[in-house]
Amino acid sequence: MARSLPILPRETGSRLRTLAVAALVTGIAGGTAAAAASGAFLPHQALYELSLMKSRGSNAINSARGRILYSFTGNACEGYTSEFRQVSEMNSGEGKVTLSDLRSTSWEDAAGKTYRFKIDSRTNDSDSSPVDGIAERTGDQITVKLKQPQTKTFTLDGSTVFPTEQIQHIIAAAREGKSVLELSVYDGSDNGEKVFNTLSVIGQPIPGDRTIASPDPSTENDVMKSMTRWPVTVSYYEHDGKANDGEQTPVYSMSFELFENGVSRALVLDYNDFVISGALGKFDVKDAKPCK
Repeated sequence: MARSLPILPRETGSRLRTLAVAALVTGIAGGTAAAAASGAFLPHQALYELSLMKSRGSNAINSARGRILYSFTGNACEGYTSEFRQVSEMNSGEGKVTLSDLRSTSWEDAAGKTYRFKIDSRTNDSDSSPVDGIAERTGDQITVKLKQPQTKTFTLDGSTVFPTEQIQHIIAAAREGKSVLELSVYDGSDNGEKVFNTLSVIGQPIPGDRTIASPDPSTENDVMKSMTRWPVTVSYYEHDGKANDGEQTPVYSMSFELFENGVSRALVLDYNDFVISGALGKFDVKDAKPCK
């Protein structure tokens, strides 16, 4: 679910990674959110096949394809680790093909106090663009220390959440019957200094026994068959962006079905000029390591 369609400009690419990871990763945010979403979260590996759904606007593209390989492990005692790789190819016509390879690893403690991340992206034959840092919550603020792309320390508002917290809050809100959730999210995107405002719209719960028109490895897995899921759309906005005619346009949005154990399926990534689908091709449950 937080990296990216590397075939896009770096900022947008980083955000797709975040969303994909956020949609897939799950954790315990603490407090009310933890109490509301007290179920176990599933260590797993998922492979998503990317393809072009539609192209529109002035920056239309002819074709797009790629894969996301995502692995999630951990528990509430040791924290949660995610490993993400996306390889993508985009054809904009007239022989213009862009190849991208993006890799990321991250670790977040279950209380949402510490977030470590490393991101590396390459486009065609360009040099690597690494981002490496750690964010720690202390009191009413978050201190971010970057090692790359340059050494830098800065602070964020304490209400900002990390990717694992983000998905945790969405699950908690869904269980409480809420349909809208607003959060500011930090995940190390772009140059490691970006914060995004997000708006999540949550649909009615889908029971595990409902017939599915297009099943995939998640819905056919014995572990998943009894799980409730919710249709969710998360829109990402520039943190300091200005509204146009009273309404701010999102950088992009992502729709998916989110299971109560943190797994997601049926990804749809809308970049305004084009839309990418992410079908779950392979899904494997990993052995869960219980807290000691």
